[in-house]
Amino acid sequence: MTGLLFLFAALLAAGLFFLLSDLLKLPTLAAAKALLSAGKPRKKAAKSVEAYLMTCAGKLARFIRMNEYKRSRLENTLKAAGIPMTPELYTAYAIVKGGAIAVLAILCLFLLPLLAPVLMLLAALVYFKEVRKADEQLKAKREQIESELPRFVATIEQSLKSSRDVLAMLEHYKQNAGEAFANELGILTADMRSSSYEAALTRFEARFNSPRISDVTRGLIGVLRGDDGAVYFQMLDHDFKALELQRLRGEALKIPPKIRVYSFVMLMCFLFTWLAVMAISIMKSLGTMF
Repeated sequence: MTGLLFLFAALLAAGLFFLLSDLLKLPTLAAAKALLSAGKPRKKAAKSVEAYLMTCAGKLARFIRMNEYKRSRLENTLKAAGIPMTPELYTAYAIVKGGAIAVLAILCLFLLPLLAPVLMLLAALVYFKEVRKADEQLKAKREQIESELPRFVATIEQSLKSSRDVLAMLEHYKQNAGEAFANELGILTADMRSSSYEAALTRFEARFNSPRISDVTRGLIGVLRGDDGAVYFQMLDHDFKALELQRLRGEALKIPPKIRVYSFVMLMCFLFTWLAVMAISIMKSLGTMF
C-alpha cells in the first residue's frame, strides 16, 4: 500500500511539473543543457539535474533584490572567479540547490522520518557551499597569481632598465606566465588597449582585493606617470622574495607530521613482519620437538 501511495505521489508530481512547465513556458531540457554547456567550454556537458536547477534558478532570480554595494561586490567576485552568472542568478541557484534537498527532507517525513534531519542538515551545507563557491575559487586563483608575483616583479625590474613600455612588459611576461595569471594579463592588456592604462590597472587591482597585487599595480601606475620605478620594484622584489621564503617554510613545516604518520605505518609493517617470522620459526621448532 505504501508503495502504491509513493508511486501515485511521484506520478502526480511529474504531471504537475509538466503542466506548470508548459504554463510558465520553461525552456526544454535540451535547451537548458546547451546553455549551461556553452558557459563551461572546458567541462563536461551539463547534467540533467543541474539543467533543471538552473532553469528554476533563472525564474527565481527575477524576485531577488540586493543593495547596490552587495550586488557590486558579488558581481566583481563572480567576474574575477570566472563564473558567468549574474549576482541574482548565482544567489538563486544556491537557494534552489539547497531547497531541492529540503523538499526531499519534507517528503522523507512521511516515508523515512529518521532521514529527514540528515537531509535538512545536508540542504544547509549545500546552500552555504554554493554561496561560498565564488569566494573559494577567487581565493585559489588569487593564491596562484600571488605565487608568481616575485618572478613577475623581478622581470619588471629588469625590463625597466631598457624600456618603460608597461603594455609591452605585460604582453612579454604573459607568454611565460601560468594559466591563471596569463588569462588575467590577457584581460588586462585588452582592457589597456581599449581604454586608459591607469583605469585598466585600477580595475585589475579591484578584481582581486590583494595587498600584493595592489603594490604591483601602484608601481606600474607610477611608471606610467613618469616615476623612476626601478628602485620601487627592486624593494618590492626583496619584500616578495622574503614573503615567498616565509610561505615555503610554512609549507615545509606541514610535511613532518605527514612523514611521521607514514613512518609509523612502515614501523608497524616491519614489526608485524618480524613477529610473523618469529611465529613461523617458533612453530617449526615446536614441530621438530614433537
